Amino acid sequence: MKSLRNDYYNPFFSHIYVEKAVQDHPRTLRILRRFPEATIILIDHYKDVFCRRGQNFALQQQSQNLILGAKEGNLIYRGAPVCQSFGNEHFYYTSCIMNCVYDCEYCYLKGMYPSANMVVFVNLEDFFHEISMHLKEHAMYLCISYDTDLMAVEPLTDYVREWISFAKAVSNPERLKIEIRTKSADCRFWQGHAPLSGIVYAFTLSPQAVIDACEHKTPSLGRRLASAGEAIRHGFPVRLCFDPMIYCKDWEIQYDEMLRQVFAEIHPDQIQDVSVGTFRVSQDYLKKMRKNNPHSAVVQFPYENDGGVYHYSRELTTRMEGFLLDLLKKELPAEKIFLWKNNQ
Repeated sequence: MKSLRNDYYNPFFSHIYVEKAVQDHPRTLRILRRFPEATIILIDHYKDVFCRRGQNFALQQQSQNLILGAKEGNLIYRGAPVCQSFGNEHFYYTSCIMNCVYDCEYCYLKGMYPSANMVVFVNLEDFFHEISMHLKEHAMYLCISYDTDLMAVEPLTDYVREWISFAKAVSNPERLKIEIRTKSADCRFWQGHAPLSGIVYAFTLSPQAVIDACEHKTPSLGRRLASAGEAIRHGFPVRLCFDPMIYCKDWEIQYDEMLRQVFAEIHPDQIQDVSVGTFRVSQDYLKKMRKNNPHSAVVQFPYENDGGVYHYSRELTTRMEGFLLDLLKKELPAEKIFLWKNNQ
């Protein structure tokens, strides 16, 4: 797994906890083969490790362990109000992996989960079955990479490949749209797979100053754009996500320079669409995030609380989003630009 360490600046998972019920599952065995030196610990249930008391999220983030288990109960959820629906009526998300190899200070996962360790659910067939049942009733716009970055761990799991295979095999493919959101920059993926019109790859982009300050372990803006450009050249549908916008010193200059770099690398006509939205997070998550990261400027910013959601002031939100929208409208038609609050 040398490539995993090189791509993500993350050490190998030194300890892997495996639910006894899935220890012989083909996906479990496939993942374990990629970590021959890891210490394997059998457990009864993933929550026995993931949800135990007294965990230090920040320390675990620096040396993550891996947990393999099976997800039970409801596997598909209605899209959250703070997320983009892109005009789709039936908006859902699912999480076959929890937590991320990247370490973005503003990530809501830091307030959502009690542990920074990563959980991989190996029972993908159950996810696929539940989605198939939904598709019999209505179309679905399904986001599968909210609670992790699936593309970032593709060398470990091959899950993106499996989602592609599932999407190809559904009996009514016109009903299924899938978004895979990522900050990954692995250009090799586009050379080894074929595009599918129903799957859009959404690249989250930030100014390099924001990446340096708070998107730890993630690829640079230049590397993300290189990967997005490679995806486009191979025919993959690509979405660019300027979401969340993060306030920083000289933010106008930073976001202007970012867009100049974006459109120097990618022609606007090649983009399926873009999304824009400033940082927002639920009050419960932010409370935990502030406790876990007391020295983070982005986490400790004096946000305003509106109905249980923290965000920048109305004035600052309008300035930031308006600034970026004005720049984008010079390059893209209005129907290709999605602003988060327009979906609420």
